[in-house]
Amino acid sequence: MSFADVSAVDAEAFAKQNGASFHWFPIQKSFILVTKEDTAKFAVGIPFASVNGGTIDLSASPVLEDGHLWIAEEDAKQIFKKVPASSSSAAAKDSSSSTGSASSAKAEPAAAPAKADQKAVSATKPKNETAGTREVKTIVIDPGHGGKDSGALGKNSQEKDLVLAIGKLLKKALVKEGFNVKMTRDKDVFIELGQRANLANQWDGDLFISLHCNAVDATPERKKQIRGYHVYVLRAPESEEDKAIARRENKVATLYGEKNAKEELSPIEWFKLEARLEKYKQNSYMFTEEMLKAMDGGKIRRQAGGVGGAGFMVLVGALMPAVLFEIGFISNLDDEAYMMSKAGQEDIADRIAKAVSTYKAAVHSYRETLGR
Repeated sequence: MSFADVSAVDAEAFAKQNGASFHWFPIQKSFILVTKEDTAKFAVGIPFASVNGGTIDLSASPVLEDGHLWIAEEDAKQIFKKVPASSSSAAAKDSSSSTGSASSAKAEPAAAPAKADQKAVSATKPKNETAGTREVKTIVIDPGHGGKDSGALGKNSQEKDLVLAIGKLLKKALVKEGFNVKMTRDKDVFIELGQRANLANQWDGDLFISLHCNAVDATPERKKQIRGYHVYVLRAPESEEDKAIARRENKVATLYGEKNAKEELSPIEWFKLEARLEKYKQNSYMFTEEMLKAMDGGKIRRQAGGVGGAGFMVLVGALMPAVLFEIGFISNLDDEAYMMSKAGQEDIADRIAKAVSTYKAAVHSYRETLGR
């Protein structure tokens, strides 16, 4: 086949022929090819590919046609030049199902590395390991907003004050557990969104937790109904609601003239960003699961499924597993009252601290299975 005046190959067939595993993500319209040496991520209609963490230009954007994904033959050979162009019996075993049935597949893009790669990693000194692969020691707490930015307003409180109070209690609880804890702010000051992630990177954090309160502009009756907590990770939003929440949290950057500020990311920006942060995504989800377990049974219940994803600018630059936690709705009188109470703040902080501790244990257990 040919498209865009170039010869094209079926991406899945090419993967099988070259002993690579193939993973298709229909919602994001992206796919990943993984060999022992290389990991390449593509997206339909995007003229870039992520190869081993870096971004390269493609001669033509991948195309989805007749249930098949096509990439330029020139691009395929360029990216997988180390792979012999021969069929492999392991390919059929490692490859995921065809595109037509892949919507139900749950293959993880971060395939288990080959034994040779594992030996190389185990030989690396812990201090040189990246966040998400090493032991969890340094936690960065980011109380949202602050100073001239009050955040969302409740009937009796301001978001900036509630998240700071809970952030301080969380730090206290984590220090007791032996963690090294840093806070992007420990008083009522304004810090730009981009600077918060920069601080986390400077501190070489292992986990970044940005604390916020949700809000809805609605009738009093509607405000009574909308309540609950939500944990967000950095990923392309799948609902208009998630987009709206991200725009609200990002608005502060544009409101106060932060350099390169924007309320939403373009599809190309998303692709480049996801490629760069791929290594941290699974650990962000792992921590999110621990958060849900820890928060279950608390006074503030889950809102909907309790998990979402969107382009929160405060998470964009954090080179580590990261989440944005909307603790509750400040626009709901019951949620607000609990977040304002001393008992409520302590309970919320203790539950987050429990999630951090169980996440640390999970990472440690995983490292042990790899012999680290």
